[in-house]
Amino acid sequence: MLVKWIRCTVVDRRGFERGQRKWAGLLGEPGFRGQGGGWSRSRPDVAHIFAFWESRAFYDSFMARSHDRLAASQVGTFRDGQVKLFDHRFDVKTGFEPRFADADVARVAHCRVHEDRAEHFALMQEKVWNPAMAGSPGMLRGMFGEAPGSEFLVLSMWQSAAEHGKYREERVERLGLRARTAADVAALNGDVVRLEPSWTV
Repeated sequence: MLVKWIRCTVVDRRGFERGQRKWAGLLGEPGFRGQGGGWSRSRPDVAHIFAFWESRAFYDSFMARSHDRLAASQVGTFRDGQVKLFDHRFDVKTGFEPRFADADVARVAHCRVHEDRAEHFALMQEKVWNPAMAGSPGMLRGMFGEAPGSEFLVLSMWQSAAEHGKYREERVERLGLRARTAADVAALNGDVVRLEPSWTV
C-alpha cells in the first residue's frame, strides 16, 4: 500500500474546506483505498491529508488522469504545500485499514533517520514502540511507512486527544530511552491532527 501525506498552510479556510469535499470524486478510482485528514491541533491554519492507494502504479495512473481536475477547486486556498509518499512497511496493532470515522485524532510522526541506523530504528518501532502503542487505551490502529533516503512515517489513529495525551505523558520518554531513539533519528517532526469527518472519502 502507498501512503500520501500532504501538509499545507491554509489561507482561505472556507474555500479550502469546500474544495476538500470535492475529493469525494476519488471514489471509484482504480486502486484508491481511502482518504482523510483535518486540522493541526497546535497550528490551526495547518491542514494534513492522508491518502491511501493499493500501489504506486494505481497512484501514478490517477495523477496522470484525474488529479488536476479534482484539485482545481482548491487552487489559491493554501500555500507551502508539501507532499510525501511512503510505502506501507508494517501495521501498528493489527490489520490497518484506512478508515477515519471512529477516530477523533490522528498522530503523525515524520522521522529522518541516520542511514546506518535505519534498520535499528525500524526494529525498535516493531519491538518497542508498536507493542506499547497497541496496548494503549484509545489507540485504534496505525501504520509504519518508509520512503527512500531513510525517511519514515508513523501514523496512528486515536479515539480522543485525551487518550493520546495520556500515552504521551506516561510512556513516550521511557520508551524513547529504551529504543535509543535519539541515536537513530536525525530529525523528527510531528503533529496531532483533529480529524474532520467531512474530509473522509
